[in-house]
Amino acid sequence: MNQHARAHAECKALRCAVPDPAALRRFCAETARIAVGCLHAELVLYPKPGLVSLVDNGSHTDMNAATFMRSMFSLRHYFSAICRAGFDDAPFAVLRQLGIDAEARMLRATAGINTHRGAIFSLGMLCAAIGRAKAQAIAPGAESLRAVMLIRWGEELTAHTRPGGAASHGLQVADRHAASGAREEGALGLPSVFEVGLPALRLTLAAGRGMHNARIDALFALMAHVSDTNVFYRGGQEGAATVRCLAGDFVAMGGTAHGDWRAYALECHRTLTAQKLSPGGAADLLAATCLVHAVARP
Repeated sequence: MNQHARAHAECKALRCAVPDPAALRRFCAETARIAVGCLHAELVLYPKPGLVSLVDNGSHTDMNAATFMRSMFSLRHYFSAICRAGFDDAPFAVLRQLGIDAEARMLRATAGINTHRGAIFSLGMLCAAIGRAKAQAIAPGAESLRAVMLIRWGEELTAHTRPGGAASHGLQVADRHAASGAREEGALGLPSVFEVGLPALRLTLAAGRGMHNARIDALFALMAHVSDTNVFYRGGQEGAATVRCLAGDFVAMGGTAHGDWRAYALECHRTLTAQKLSPGGAADLLAATCLVHAVARP
């Protein structure tokens, strides 16, 4: 093959490696559909200590399941857009602005109530990594998605942990209690998702106890592990210790493998609701765990 023919073949191969615009739109839309579905799966899960579900509002008086549904609906285009941005190798500043715009739409949809701020960040970064992996023809395994996220945006994610002038509840609590929030999770490549939530979910599935139980086990594992700024904000050190202790006991008893797991989970729900404690950070990380499981090839 002469040089001209070889160059022509290489160009043709590159064109074949890039999806046509319609196929790429479908891919990003499907990724967004899965992401929203994972948020819905977290919402409908029950029993779920202190958190909003279809059954009750948990520790919250300002939001209910309908609030969460409006929030999810407002985010569907964001997940598609940030997946496409990842495919296009967008810098972190572009991803960050997409997240800021998504948060504004969420707050308009919920009349100012923060339902999914942490999820906008964690699931958004995962959607960007899914898009980037697609562009590089990398199979979306759990390890490869985490690696793509850290290699492409890791430096900026680390810098994002302390943005100048930020004064969100999460950052205030992190300063006061040294608690890790969504930003810190992102800087480390979502370790709670890949090292805690996902293994717990897959272990239960491998044991044959089904997806509902797997999500319950993953949630309690995350509650026992995460220094949740949502909990610290509402209950301080004592509230955080309560959540970790109750969740740790659930994990230690074998989680959903125990015959009385549902009764204990309901008791945890009543306890956290009575104390107005809500592990929303763990809930967001559960949705992120579900997203990785849904798209990752073992």
